Amino acid sequence: MRHKQHRETGSGGSQRQLRVGELVRHALAEMLTRGEVHDPVIEGHLVTIPEVRMTADLRLATIYVMPLGGRDADEVVDAFTRNAKFLRGEIARRVNLKFAPEIRFRIDERFGEAERIEKLLRTPAVRRDLASDGNENE
Repeated sequence: MRHKQHRETGSGGSQRQLRVGELVRHALAEMLTRGEVHDPVIEGHLVTIPEVRMTADLRLATIYVMPLGGRDADEVVDAFTRNAKFLRGEIARRVNLKFAPEIRFRIDERFGEAERIEKLLRTPAVRRDLASDGNENE
């Protein structure tokens, strides 16, 4: 076989994709920290960038964002989308890649999902089931 295949890691990409995603994430986080994104919605929120996922060809970066407390998440994503051209140019300047990746923004749903699971685990029915499973193993 002539073509090298990248093995996918358990966390959703090759080592190269993960490394480039981290570089993009750090570049964007640095711009936010320094107040370099001049948009009233973005400036009015503390925003976390928990993850950036790159496609295998590194031409598309999906950037997951979450404002503190999940407040105005849709407005924040819209603000990032409005500023995508500027952000793409800045990322291209800061991260040495052959091509500047297209960027898209998504809300990071993991925090909400974790909270939903936590609430579910605290329900009386689940607690009862967990307690009875523990007794059976003894």
